Formats: sequence, structure tokens, C-alpha cells
Amino acid sequence: MSTWEEFSGLNRGYVLELYEKYRQNPASVDAETRALFEQWTPPADETVEIGGGMPVLKAVGAVNLAQAIRRYGHLAAQLDPLGSAALGDPTLLPETHGLTNADLRSMPASLIWSALAEGAANAHEVVEAFRRVYCSTTGYDFAHVFVPEERRWLRQAVESGRFRSPADPINHAALLDRLTQVEVFERFLHRTFPGKTRFSIEGLDMLVPVLDEIIGDAAEFGVRNILIGMAHRGRLNVMAHVLNKPYAQILAEFKDPVSSRAFREDMAWTGDVKYHAGARRALKGGAEMDVVVSMPPNPSHLEAVDPVVLGMARAAGTAVEKPGPAKFDPTGSVPILIHGDAAFPGQGVVAETLNLARLEGYNTGGTIHLIVNNQLGFTTDASDAYSTSYASGLARGFKIPIIHVNADDPEACVEAARLAIAFRRQFQRDFLIDLIGYRRYGHNEGDEPSFTQPLMYQKINEHATVRKVWADTLVSRGAIEAADADALTRRYMDALQSTMDTLEPERHFVEPQPEEPPPGAAARAETAVPLDTLRALNASLVKLPDTFTIHRKLERVREKRPTMFDNLDERTVDWAAAEELAFASILAEGVAVRLTGEDVERGTFSHRHAAFNDVNTGAQHVPLQQLPQARAAFEIHNSPLTENALIGFEFGYNIQEPSRLVVWEAQYGDFINGAQTMIDEYLVSARGKWGLRPSLVLLLPHAHEGQGPDHAS
Repeated sequence: MSTWEEFSGLNRGYVLELYEKYRQNPASVDAETRALFEQWTPPADETVEIGGGMPVLKAVGAVNLAQAIRRYGHLAAQLDPLGSAALGDPTLLPETHGLTNADLRSMPASLIWSALAEGAANAHEVVEAFRRVYCSTTGYDFAHVFVPEERRWLRQAVESGRFRSPADPINHAALLDRLTQVEVFERFLHRTFPGKTRFSIEGLDMLVPVLDEIIGDAAEFGVRNILIGMAHRGRLNVMAHVLNKPYAQILAEFKDPVSSRAFREDMAWTGDVKYHAGARRALKGGAEMDVVVSMPPNPSHLEAVDPVVLGMARAAGTAVEKPGPAKFDPTGSVPILIHGDAAFPGQGVVAETLNLARLEGYNTGGTIHLIVNNQLGFTTDASDAYSTSYASGLARGFKIPIIHVNADDPEACVEAARLAIAFRRQFQRDFLIDLIGYRRYGHNEGDEPSFTQPLMYQKINEHATVRKVWADTLVSRGAIEAADADALTRRYMDALQSTMDTLEPERHFVEPQPEEPPPGAAARAETAVPLDTLRALNASLVKLPDTFTIHRKLERVREKRPTMFDNLDERTVDWAAAEELAFASILAEGVAVRLTGEDVERGTFSHRHAAFNDVNTGAQHVPLQQLPQARAAFEIHNSPLTENALIGFEFGYNIQEPSRLVVWEAQYGDFINGAQTMIDEYLVSARGKWGLRPSLVLLLPHAHEGQGPDHAS
């Protein structure tokens, strides 16, 4: 290498490091670098030094060690409350990088750029600070985030401690109070209704304070609608303590004198929740803010509710009052999806839903995902449930930042929640918290888990609850007396008992009866449109912008449109024209239209052409968005090649905003069977089960039309 002498310091060290990688594995460097090293070797006596006589490879090793802890520190974090050993990784050890602790102590702290280097005496102190942050009870899993701005923001937030005490204080007493509420509620139900299924939250109690933190921060940011989708585990506790469902109503449902069946954990609830500005920072006198927190119904089919919630959030944030395209505002609502650790990697609808996050027609401004990870799927161990290193592994492919956090460390859980909602606000992207705990009882309270996990349940039976862990922590810090925690438990237990003693099930719980649809309503609906109106709408729809060049084949098809109504005795109106006029007449009446589906802009069989593309510029023209007679927005989007999640999404959009016409079209009509779960559990049964009134329109072009058995299902 003729230019070797031109390199100095760390630059020379970088070349030497590349050469060492090439020497160990030529394929580990790019082809150009490989070709160079085939012709060159470094001088045999080369020992590059930087300031203070420090060998440059040692300095590079120190930087690489810090970077390895950033990337892979989560592999050494203590994430399991039950104490299983961390995986670890050799790249987290100094010797892997040719270093000793003495080497690190001889290097300046400034060698490693980070907020953690401030005030450190040497590089060893910085590395230890990295371990305290990245290898504690929180695992920061960000290496797969490829957007530099997002990655820098995440690292700066983590290493500066922006969302940890003391920079962002925690109200320790309020946190103990909340954990006591959560635990006492479960203990009371367990004692009062033995054997009744409730799908206890115990072992993941911190889910409720985490939700408090996310919702409270979102409220401070101006969000007024929170939509939570979750299955059965912990649903009852979340309804009681996050959505403010009255204890009396819950207890009355358990004590239902008419029916002896299990509690309806699938039911929906909406609560008007009050938060105080600054409450999480223990400030006094903060303004009271109203937040509507909604939880739509969920069937027993795990994760089926995921796309439904996202569709609701999209509808809640979409303005359609003005003609033209619909306008989406991501700041109006926040969707939160609570997943199971076995269901997240196991249910295909999860991957379908994650894929929607960055698509124009389906973006919600970022979803907060929470995996309630009890390290067990019913009776199935994690080793039999997923092939990834973590239950959250699927999210890595979608570049979603992940925090794995030990559910027995309340402060770490609070920091994770704060970081998640702040990231969502900053970048309007998804974020995932993998809340790792355990399940104190079986899958349901009548199940015996030690049949299949005897060793795990020996540990669980001996393990203190997170309320006890946190109370003991506060006692050890001198923040409270042990008697204070005990008094808090008695107070909440007495309050529940008092509610139970005065309960009147007939008054406190009236089972909702879905309203029957009025008979014959569709037959009586007036759908005719005056001919003059159709002519005027048609004239508007066939106009193109002056500089727009349409494809010549489409030009020939459209030549007959202006004269379509000249002879009313001839059959001149084809499907495309009839459908476009129908949508136009609806828009003219002030009803917004959302039309989505597989290849829906053109239509699989060229049966629509709702959007034209200029053959010279590629610019798009959507006639229904330029309609002068329109009094509401028209939204159209080609969808991904997905049925199940998309019908769920459009169902959610439809029930959130039933006054809008929501239409989904399949590529081939019989592909609808890919969404059988959504059809069975939501579309055809939601009214009977939950009193919902879906009016989603499905367009299923072709099927039983001679296309063979694969298109006749």
C-alpha cells in the first residue's frame, strides 16, 4: 500500500482492524478491500500508538467493546424474575477485544463517546456504566433499527437517563398504591369466587402501571383517545383500574344470580378517565385532563383484535368533512396492543398487522405493543413456541425498537413506558415492550400448571409478588414503614369487601341485550338518483386535468362515457360507470367513502380504474377526489396482499365511524376464505355477541364463473 504512511492514529488502527478481519475470514470484508489486502500486508513491526503511548488496536478494542454492549447488552441482562441465567455473549467480554480491565483503566473516558462518559475517570468506568444501563433488568434491543435518527435518539435517551430518576422522578408511594390495588383485586376475587375463571394478571402486575404511564404521557401530549386491544390475560384488572369499570359491576357479573357461566372476558368497555398534567412527575396542581380509553371486544381467537384496534385508531384520526382525499392526523389517538408471548410469534395475524404500520392507507402514527410475557403458552414452553431468541423476535424484521424488561423491577418498567410513548410522539412509529414476568396460576384458575411445569411452579410458589418486592425496596430506602404497606393492603381489601356486602346484582348488573335490526330497513331504503343528477356527476367524472395524458387504451374505453345517457333505451352503463356514479352520488350527499383492497385502484379485472396514472409523468388523477359536487372525502388505497388483518382493520374503521361507507375488495372473490376468523368472529356475529352494528361492504369479484376449483371455494 503506497499510501500507508498517510494514515495515522485511529485511521491507521481502523485499517489494521479491517486487515485482521480479512485474515480471519476474507469474506467478512467487501470485495474491493479484499482485493487490496491480497496485494498488501501491514509492516511486521507495526505497533501504532495514539496519545499517551496507547496502542491504537487497544483503543479500537475499547470502542468496540462499548459498541458491543450497546448492541448485545440485552443478552446479559437479568430479565427473568424467576432468576434464570442470561444468555450472555463473548463480545461483551474485554478479552474478546484484546483488552484487560487494566488496559481500560489506562485509557481516557473521552475515548468512548456517550453521555455516560461524563464525569468518568477512565474508559473502565465508562464500560461499567454501560453495563449498568444495558445489562441490568432492562434489555435495550435496538441494533436492528436502521434509521440513523431513530437509533441516535434511542441511544441518547437511554444513556442520558432522560426517563429515569432522578432526571424524571417517580412517585414511589403512588406506584406502591397502584400495585396494591392490582394485587388486592386479584386476591379478593380468588378468595371470594374460588374456581371461577378470571385469567389473573398476577406475575405481570406492572402491566397496569405501565399503561398508566403511557396513557398519562399521551394525555400530556394532547392525545384524547386511547384504544386498547388485548386478549383475556389481565383484561379484568385493566378494565377495573385503567378503564375505571366499577368494582360493583364486575362483582355483580361474577355473582350473576341468573347465569352460572364464566365471566364474559370478551366484552368491551369504554371509560372516561381523568389524568392530571404532570401527575407522573409527582407535581401538584396539574390541570385535569379527560381521556377516553376504549377496549373493543375480543373473541377467544388470540390476536384477532389487533387489526380491529388499528382500524378504529385510523378512523378516529381521519378527517373526512371536506371533499378530496381524507386527511389523517396521528396525534388524535394512540392504539395500544397487548399481546401474549406465545400468540405474538404464533398467530399469523400479528405479522399481517405489523406490516400495515408504514403503509399510507393504514398508518396509525405508531402503535405501542406490549407483550405480557409469562414465559409459557398455556402448557407449552418457549422452546416449543417460537424459533426466535425472544417472543418479540418478529418485530425486529419491521425495525420496531424493543425493550425487554423484568416485570419485578417497577422503576425499569416505568422507564420503558416513558421511552415508548416519547419515541412514538417523536417519530410516529411503532414501539414494543417485552414485559417479562410469570403466571402465578394455571392458564385459568382451575388448571394445575405443575402437571407440565413442576420446576417453574416450585419457583413461582416461593416467589414474592412485585407489590411485596417494591414495598420491601421502599422500606429498605427508608421511604415508608413496613406497617404502611400492610395498612394499604387492608384498606383496599376492606373496600372491596364493603362493595361485596352491599352488592345488588340485579341492580348493578343488567346483561346487555343486543338491539335487533329493524325488519325490512334495507328494502325500504331509497337508492334511486335523478337522471339529471347522474348526467351532471358523469360530466364531472370524465373531465381530466388539462395537462394530463391518459393511456391510449383507457382513452378509447372512456370515449363513450360522455354520451352514455343519450339513448336511455340502450344498455350503455357498464359496471365501472355504475359503481363510480354510485360513489359520486353518495359523496354528493355528504357521506365519506373509504375504498380499499387488493389492486382496488384499477380492479383485478380492469373493472374499475378509479385512479389514472399520467403516462408521461406518473402523476395520479382520482376523479372522485376532484368531484365538484362532493361534500365529503373519498379515500382509496391499494392494500397489501392480505385478507384476515385487512378485513379486521376495515371492520374496526367501520364500527368506529359507522356514518362513513367503508368498502373492501378482494383480488379474487374466493380469497375471502383467508379471512374466515374475522368473518365468523366479527362480521357475522358481532351484533349478536356484543351489540355492535357493522356495516362493512365486501366486494368479491368473480368466483363461481368457470375459473376452476381453486376459484370456486
